[in-house]
Amino acid sequence: MDDYFRRFEHRRPPEPLPYSAGREAVWQALATIAALLGGWYLWWRWTQSLNPDALWFAVPLVVAESCAFLGLLLFIYNLWQDQPVAIPVPAVTLRDTLAPGSEAPDRPIAVDLFFATYNEDPDLVRLGIVDAKAITYPHPIDIRIHVCDDGRRPQMQAVCAAEGVNYITRATNEGFKAGNLRHAMEQTGGDFIVILDADTRPFPTILEHTLGHFRDPRMAWVQTPQWFYDLPEGVTLTDRLSRRLGTPGRLIGRAVEGVAGEIRLGRDPFVNDAEMFYQIILRRRNRANAAFCCGAGSIHRREAVMEAALRSFAASVERRVIAAEEEITLTSREPAVDASLLSAIRTEAVVAEVLAPYRFHVSEDIYTSILLHSDRERGWKSVLHPTYESRMLSPQDLLSWSVQRFKYAGGSLDILFNDNPLFRRGLTLPQRLMYATTFWSYLAPLWNVVFLAAPVVYLATGIAPVSAYTLPFFLHAMAFLVALELAMMAGTWGIAGHASKSSYLSFFPLGLRAIGTVLSGRRISFPVTPKDRQLGRHLRLVRPQIAVVGLTLASLLWAGAALVWADTGHSVTGVVTNALWGLNNCLAMSGIIRAAMWTPEPEPTGESE
Repeated sequence: MDDYFRRFEHRRPPEPLPYSAGREAVWQALATIAALLGGWYLWWRWTQSLNPDALWFAVPLVVAESCAFLGLLLFIYNLWQDQPVAIPVPAVTLRDTLAPGSEAPDRPIAVDLFFATYNEDPDLVRLGIVDAKAITYPHPIDIRIHVCDDGRRPQMQAVCAAEGVNYITRATNEGFKAGNLRHAMEQTGGDFIVILDADTRPFPTILEHTLGHFRDPRMAWVQTPQWFYDLPEGVTLTDRLSRRLGTPGRLIGRAVEGVAGEIRLGRDPFVNDAEMFYQIILRRRNRANAAFCCGAGSIHRREAVMEAALRSFAASVERRVIAAEEEITLTSREPAVDASLLSAIRTEAVVAEVLAPYRFHVSEDIYTSILLHSDRERGWKSVLHPTYESRMLSPQDLLSWSVQRFKYAGGSLDILFNDNPLFRRGLTLPQRLMYATTFWSYLAPLWNVVFLAAPVVYLATGIAPVSAYTLPFFLHAMAFLVALELAMMAGTWGIAGHASKSSYLSFFPLGLRAIGTVLSGRRISFPVTPKDRQLGRHLRLVRPQIAVVGLTLASLLWAGAALVWADTGHSVTGVVTNALWGLNNCLAMSGIIRAAMWTPEPEPTGESE
């Protein structure tokens, strides 16, 4: 096994982002101001700023701005309110996790830990097994470790035998990971289920810190933040210049960092650090009971998963029966279907339908979350638990990163277009808005393309999407942009947001491909994200981003020359405005282009990292 990551064993996860009532008040005030100024800006854009001589350009841009503003409003709603960090008191026995008056025996809680694996190195899975065996709990508890191997590998079975844990496999790979989990549930009977990927290594406190949430009998699952412990930490500017230039480089680096603070190069090149998502976005969905499951590191109440599956199964059977009944009555022109025939149809529907605790879908985690959240009768709840309770490996190259991101985008869009949760009965309005935020974000490449193309069009042609780059334009635009930047700084305080914003913009080729795949009716595949670095550079994956940079810089040079030597309709303010806009786009693209060429820093000789 390639165990390069052993040099990162000493690393420990960050503490949860602390709650601050004062910071939250500042964020809410600034967010309100930004939203109002954004509405004011858009009203002015639609009513007074469009260039009537270039509506083919002006209208798409203002539509893109309007779509982005809707996404901003959803994002503000998502981030509106945080909650203090709290770890609940661990449940003592099973009865503590059930409704008052339950006749369940007062026995220790039984927990099944599922390691889902397919083709990963058995020794990698062994690391997770060893860590799972070290899980502690302050009360008697029945912990059962299972390796769910869809690869049917003798080597994996031998590892399980050596470690003394249960090995589960099946004859087919129906339903992929979701089918793997369903099969494992059929072979086990724990009260709670912990889902772990092949590379997930749980910390000893994972149950002690999370099972207390299940003192609420309606708590269906708890998601813990995912932490990639092998992310490159990068090197400081001083160290990099010192290696390249010696003493002069070291002096220059120290001078620059003395003014600007520490600058790290090569840190998290693929923006795999999920702290923004878990500590900001998902955590603040707790207030709306809308924190969805993200797979690895989640703990599920078996009763909730099975009950939701049975309800979904019954509804699917009923839909099949109704469809068959309608077809027969239309064909035979009889007012009703014979009772014996209807019974046979129902039996056939039961046999044909699949009982799937986890939906057979590339995004089975969010799909199952929607199913449970929409069960109004039981009122199932979820929570994002704030502390880090496991560690895992990050994608180590752009190809692996692209596989993972395409799967996330395609799976989410497939749900949106084919089983739209926004209109699903049972979801509350806050839950609908939270899910809408997720799905809307995956549509963003449609308008991000416009934002990337707009400065190129102006710089290349001199045709403006606005009537004029004059004082009213800058007053409206700058007031909104400054307020927005201040609001986002306050709302995400403690977590750097520039890399996430750049990734959001540079994601457009993958996002467009995902949208096209789903709209064309093609199936989103179930790829396993590679756990080993895929050798080589991957510039072919970033050709669209390279094209954006090349076209922007070429059009900028042309516009500069046109200002001096030609009368092309360019204005100085227009060129400066679009040049800054285009260079900001290039900066966003540069991150993913560098990621395509990134290679790990060699391990230092003679010293630990």
